[in-house]
Amino acid sequence: MPAAMAGGAGGVRTLDCRSFWKAGAFEAVSAPSREFHDALEAGDFDRARVHPKFLHTNATSHKWAFGAIAELLDNAVDEIGNGATFVKVDKTVSLKDNSTMLVVQDDGGGMDPEGVRRCMSLGFSTKKSKTTIGQYGNGFKTSTMRLGADAIVFTRANRGSNVTLSIGLLSYTFLRRTMKDDIVVPMLDFKIQDGHIVPLVYGSQGDWDSSLKIILDWSPFSSKEELLQQFEDIVGHGTKVAMYNLWMNDDGLLELDFEDDDEASVHIIFIAIAMPDPANIGARHTKYKWCICFDILLRDQDKASGGVTKAQKEIVQQHISHRLRFSLRAYISILYLKKFENFQIILRGKPVEQIRISDELKFKKAVTYKPQVAHDSQVVSVKVDVGFAKEAPVLGIFGMNVYHKNRLIMPFWKVLQEGSSRGRSVVGVLEANFIEPAHDKQDFERTPLFIRLEAKLRQIILDYWKEKCHLIGYQPATQQLRSQYKAALKDSGNPGPKSQHKASNNHRTGGHTSNMLPETYDDIEEVGLTANSAGSGVRSLRQAQGNSMEPAGLDENSVDIGSGVLDPNLMEKLSEENIGLFSRREELRQRETQLRLTVEELEQQLEETKRKCSQLADDLRVRKSQQQQQPRYI
Repeated sequence: MPAAMAGGAGGVRTLDCRSFWKAGAFEAVSAPSREFHDALEAGDFDRARVHPKFLHTNATSHKWAFGAIAELLDNAVDEIGNGATFVKVDKTVSLKDNSTMLVVQDDGGGMDPEGVRRCMSLGFSTKKSKTTIGQYGNGFKTSTMRLGADAIVFTRANRGSNVTLSIGLLSYTFLRRTMKDDIVVPMLDFKIQDGHIVPLVYGSQGDWDSSLKIILDWSPFSSKEELLQQFEDIVGHGTKVAMYNLWMNDDGLLELDFEDDDEASVHIIFIAIAMPDPANIGARHTKYKWCICFDILLRDQDKASGGVTKAQKEIVQQHISHRLRFSLRAYISILYLKKFENFQIILRGKPVEQIRISDELKFKKAVTYKPQVAHDSQVVSVKVDVGFAKEAPVLGIFGMNVYHKNRLIMPFWKVLQEGSSRGRSVVGVLEANFIEPAHDKQDFERTPLFIRLEAKLRQIILDYWKEKCHLIGYQPATQQLRSQYKAALKDSGNPGPKSQHKASNNHRTGGHTSNMLPETYDDIEEVGLTANSAGSGVRSLRQAQGNSMEPAGLDENSVDIGSGVLDPNLMEKLSEENIGLFSRREELRQRETQLRLTVEELEQQLEETKRKCSQLADDLRVRKSQQQQQPRYI
């Protein structure tokens, strides 16, 4: 972000209370009767007013700060059709008071003066496309006010030969501190004329000057020149939103954690590369290179959960289902179902690597669900990818990841009750465009259609678990399957846990891709299972298993789960393998710490050397000056 995010000597004005959930608790001041009479005389009585307190109330729809950031990302993604290639999320510092600001910038089509006024208005939206994410015209207001008390927008639009620059200030602090009884949004417009930036005045010059004064008094900028500097990195067209007076927690710390330390935003990742050792022909040594990945964390959310042993807790804490709750990079990595081709989300200067959850599953299966949307509507068909998490059975997470128009709405939605072995480690992914999300895009409207979807997804998980739980070491779900499983293992001549462990390893190392099970069925009919190459005994088991499945569809009441006892031998081997991997990871972390300390020490030595060189250079200049001043004798 440009260094021009600066201000003058006076600090940015703030609210007395910087906690979001308490900032709305104040007594609204009624307008004096004289002001009411003046408004009536001026004809201003014919419109409804919106009290500034509504800005805060409206923003409470976002319970989660990352959900508010996702709204701003959605606006940028919707601009892909207008040529957007990136959206940046970063922090910058106001030189007015050295406070932290959150900045979101894209290179989309930008907004002309009319468009930016629509953006600042409540409930106005022109997004009616079936592909755009936004639709209510409320996301910008709720998201910016959820993240900070104030937001300033810089947007540049190029409409043919007309190039316009617009600035808008949405300041809860200004409205509260000046005790306004109506939402006032000061705005400035400029245009490019003969290569120069000139003011674009729609009303009177007095109104334009008044808006400029309010923006300079209540924003992190102290002059018109500083405001215009913010357009220097908006090339051609695009929009930049800077949020300041960010909300704090009850301890007086920023709700968003930007700290660049080992436990927060900067993570040093080591990549081991096998290299020939020139000193010993035939030997190989390991060379480590490192890169820095930046993040924004949510305070007070990184709580350890799950797992009995330390190694199991490590697995849980590093899994995406846990990290997305407090790591913005983790959340954004799964935020969109389809990977972008010519678009990047850049967080703290580093692009976010998108992750397809369905690619992270083993023994994957595709299920087709056909919901009954309406009697007169077109038939809807939804593909549900379901499988075990790669870390199963050690990792006990489960749930459905439900997207809407490519956007993640409900991550790892637990359609089953926790505490049961049924459905353990089963994860699913689907795109449900036939139901509507809630306003905060973190849930769906609780309609009968949604309730039926929840019941169907629960049944899909239960049926998948019943059919394939033995693949991760559990006893087959029914007595009939147990008998068939034992007979199959006896015929194949392989001990169960060892055979399954080998098959699991083959899948992880890419040895047998046939461990993936892409068979598809819907609510009406089930297609036969694909044979697996792990052995003739397992093939016969799966064939018998496929024959035993009822073709009448998914019915939760007819499922017999069985004992669900985990095979202790397989569990022990998998645990040992995971413990070994995490021990290796601890070694790499220790090397990381040592290398970081070495880098810091070398940097200190470099600074000391620079200081000495500078001192020697100064001494040398003084001596040369003294020599030149000395008289010369001939």
